[in-house]
Amino acid sequence: MAPTKQAPTRQAITLKGSTNLVTEFFKYAANTVLFQRGVYPADDFHMVKKYGQTVLVTQDLALENYLDKILKQVNEWLLTGSVTQLVLAIISKDSRLPLERWVFDINLVEQPSEGSQPAPAKAEAEIQAEIRAILKQIVSTVTFLPVIDEPTVFNILAYTSESVDIPANEWVDTDPLAIEASKSQQVKLRSFSTDVHRIEAMVAYRYEG
Repeated sequence: MAPTKQAPTRQAITLKGSTNLVTEFFKYAANTVLFQRGVYPADDFHMVKKYGQTVLVTQDLALENYLDKILKQVNEWLLTGSVTQLVLAIISKDSRLPLERWVFDINLVEQPSEGSQPAPAKAEAEIQAEIRAILKQIVSTVTFLPVIDEPTVFNILAYTSESVDIPANEWVDTDPLAIEASKSQQVKLRSFSTDVHRIEAMVAYRYEG
């Protein structure tokens, strides 16, 4: 007799679904930042429909593969609750000074205690509306962020638990690429949440004023 497979629990399905939603958000958020801040030429991007709006995604194969590789690992860390923050840092190509840090804090939503009534599942349409609002806000930051008129590069930093399994040769301990407190301005952005994760966003930028 063939062994019967256990049906996956609702929590396991919710965790996987939430992890995929969060990973996908990071993909579109990173593309939006790289386009809006001119890290890559505008011609490298094309428009796609996502979250009920138009978003810009890179057509640069090397960049696409790089982001996919990073996000695949982030997805695994999200599933195990091992990653607490992702940072996209924009750096001056010549001076290597960090100009902006786009910070995404990853928190776990507190689950109801055993025996208590589970909260109703959050509608996907509501989650998408919150994501749409963050992406629109990233686009609108060009109205107050200093103009970047020099060549830039970017780096993605992941803050993980100490016990996490790090793939060899893919991630290395690195400088946090912080901006000196005396020259840093910060703007808190919107947040979004699923039944499992809550993502809070902010941008810190160099202001020489």
